[in-house]
Amino acid sequence: MQIKFYLICILLLTLMSCNEESKIEKEIANIKTDFTVERFDKAFFEATPKDLPKLKKAYPFFFSKHIPDSILVHKMNDTLQRELLSEVQKTFPDFKSSKQELKQLFQHLKYYDKTFTSPRVITLTNDVAYRDKIIVNDSLVLIALDNYLGAEHEFYQNISMYIAANLRKDLITVDVANGYAEKYIFQTNRKTLLDEMIYFGKLLYFKDVMIPFKTDAEKIGYTEAQIKWAEANESPIWSYFIEKELLYNTDPKLPNRFIADAPFSKFYLELDNESPGRLGQYMGWQIVRAYAETTGEDIMTIMQTESEEIFRKSKFKPKK
Repeated sequence: MQIKFYLICILLLTLMSCNEESKIEKEIANIKTDFTVERFDKAFFEATPKDLPKLKKAYPFFFSKHIPDSILVHKMNDTLQRELLSEVQKTFPDFKSSKQELKQLFQHLKYYDKTFTSPRVITLTNDVAYRDKIIVNDSLVLIALDNYLGAEHEFYQNISMYIAANLRKDLITVDVANGYAEKYIFQTNRKTLLDEMIYFGKLLYFKDVMIPFKTDAEKIGYTEAQIKWAEANESPIWSYFIEKELLYNTDPKLPNRFIADAPFSKFYLELDNESPGRLGQYMGWQIVRAYAETTGEDIMTIMQTESEEIFRKSKFKPKK
């Protein structure tokens, strides 16, 4: 009887939690956010030399005073640039689906941060500089669309497959959310592996809250098979970290093994080739999730909380 009563209590608490989340999401959906997406990439593609003054006036931050117009005109007519811009137009004839997702992100940001104002969103190209595909500041979001043409695109032939896998249009909002997460996050220490795990765990939990319409695989940049592998192996991964005393280790090689972008994580075991990269980030994510569930803290407070406090109060236990 006691077990049955206990299970009924858990079910009721779960239902109450789901109803509360549903209520919040309905409230968020009614928040007004007005913004436009400015297609600088398209404007430059369609421009002629006589349009340069108008473009410079509208987008002064894209034009250096030290670069003569002759260089810009050459760029307008450059075959490779024309091909790049043409491919972007094919993949993004419009921006409707991405704009709708950005609207949802901005609504969530406005709900959790009352000071948030919708930014100016501008699309452009940056010669596939994928490390700078998104730039976020207080008033601007810049999105380099040539980094979102799809993993198999010919422009990405010389890019490592594990990086190219995430150069696709459905991850634009995920990357923008990450840009905002980096603005809100604060953490004094990033010396130990645990510090790094929780730092990136915060970034990922921020996405849980701000883009709940995205899958866990999309949030972390895994395939569905990779996220399932991580979920299924939480317990042995955690046991490895504990047994090898890695959590408070300051060895600078550890972030490269478990945090940095890589084709797989480096346990130096046979399972390495089966594993996805960045499993330290994944485990940090689960710790932050456990902390949020245990303490009930709001997202903005969590983003400012130190790693040791998060770990201690999370009472984290991996999935069996």
